[in-house]
Amino acid sequence: MNFETRTGPDLGEATPVYPDATVPEWYRDAKLGFFVHWGLYSVPAWAPAHPPGGVPVEDAYAHHQYAEWYGNTVRIPDSPTWRRHQELYGTGTSYEDLADRWDPADFDADAFVAVLLKAGARYVIPTTKHHDGFCLWDTATTGFNAARRGPRRDLIRELHDATRRQRARFGVYFSGALDWHVSDFPPIESDTDLFRFRRSDEWFSRYAAAQLEELVERFRPDVLWNDIEWPDGGKGEDEYAVAALLRRYFDAVPEGTVNDRWGVPRHGFLTREYTHVPDILEHPWESTRGLGYSFGYNQAEDARHSLSGAELIRLLADVVSKNGNLLINVGPRADGSIPELQQRAMAQLGGWLRVNGHAVYGTRPWVRASEGVGAPRAYTGADGVVNVIALDPAVGVLDLPAELAGGRGTWADGAAAVFERGPDGRVEAVVPAALRGEPAVALRVDL
Repeated sequence: MNFETRTGPDLGEATPVYPDATVPEWYRDAKLGFFVHWGLYSVPAWAPAHPPGGVPVEDAYAHHQYAEWYGNTVRIPDSPTWRRHQELYGTGTSYEDLADRWDPADFDADAFVAVLLKAGARYVIPTTKHHDGFCLWDTATTGFNAARRGPRRDLIRELHDATRRQRARFGVYFSGALDWHVSDFPPIESDTDLFRFRRSDEWFSRYAAAQLEELVERFRPDVLWNDIEWPDGGKGEDEYAVAALLRRYFDAVPEGTVNDRWGVPRHGFLTREYTHVPDILEHPWESTRGLGYSFGYNQAEDARHSLSGAELIRLLADVVSKNGNLLINVGPRADGSIPELQQRAMAQLGGWLRVNGHAVYGTRPWVRASEGVGAPRAYTGADGVVNVIALDPAVGVLDLPAELAGGRGTWADGAAAVFERGPDGRVEAVVPAALRGEPAVALRVDL
């Protein structure tokens, strides 16, 4: 779903004036952020494990692969989640009752953030409130929050402070238009329901606005990452509506940025979720997905469902070559620990970036993202430099396009590149034997 195309309702002459939402250069330079889907849903931590589109469309919500959607799927009678919940917790335990079972007593925000930054992240975006309505900060708007239930801690404050101490950018994810805790709709069972079963009245619009205002005031987030639009009752010219909220946000955080999921005719960067983008997008965008098929931790997933380190590296190279950032998600267990399967892929990515990061951070797209023939590669550019990221170094050679044939090449390990003429007259760079076992390797060509 491309959220930038959802811009209703049509308010005619009452359409408000929106602030400029130009995507700042720091964001375009950062290239890699980490989403953190951690919340009440991390207690049951379960969903049917399958890829997007892995079940018939009519069963997609009853078999939703996102564990963070547990609060919805558990209400669909006879769904796998509903059946498992009855077996584990009994018929008298609701999803919201699980809040008092959440006990991350040993969670250390500084150590947690350090793992993300070691994996190469330049910004961190935790979920402050997902669709279940459970807030992870000490909000005055509802008692359904982590400071008063379960953890008895302001988890967003801890993550914010740890991220700032380690000099990384901090953003917030917020579910703007879905909040099942203060709604009384049937469970969502289709994409139509997704936009039908949600509140758009003035009270809820003010409620969502008050929560977002708290987050901006307390944390000055560099990124406002809204999800599933905003209540329609808050899209006009009122002081609690989107336009006014964004004006106040940019006044408070002039170098801040926002995404495209507000349901209004103004946005910042585009988002693509579990979606392959075939070529360069002119507008800055962000690819987001979990390391597995769920954002929230799903204990039903194993290595068959999760990106390996090599796959994660190649995904990052592909996204960056097309003018995108990668917002990859980590889904901690309820206690705040990162599952070993996720840690392995993250560690491999971080190690690769420490050697090849010059081909990622601070770059921009070249004249094209890749080639239709020859060994697979991704291109990125900087002043006077083109980076050719070989995505299959084991091939041993990398044929260079005519635009680069006269340049001077250097491999990521500092070795000078040897250019040779192939049998058909094309120029080839010979991949050093020591690099052929890597998942990808960057060749810097100075023009």
